[in-house]
Amino acid sequence: MSMTPLIDVIFLLLLFFMLTSTFAKYGEIELSNAVGGSTASVTPTERLFLQLGSERLVLNGQTVSLNDLETQLEAGQVLVSLDPDTTAQRVIDVLVRLRGRDGLSVLVLE
Repeated sequence: MSMTPLIDVIFLLLLFFMLTSTFAKYGEIELSNAVGGSTASVTPTERLFLQLGSERLVLNGQTVSLNDLETQLEAGQVLVSLDPDTTAQRVIDVLVRLRGRDGLSVLVLE
């Protein structure tokens, strides 16, 4: 009895399931504060400066942890400055913590 047709069918099924499955969950961050260049936007009165590095997180000159960051930001505009060694995952972690807060707008500086 020849096993070649059976092996071919198994490889075709394996190929089918590999191509149709999802191995990673993709997430998205909604950037709702983006506006056109010709419209005037109202800037909040309080501005906070956040320096973000691969290992450090400094809010207005004071080192904070990622968990404490949520409690220290009430309202206003947060300007996020990125260090050259900052990873994209670190930026996403901070933006996820800050999204959806009323009265808080986040601006990532280049």
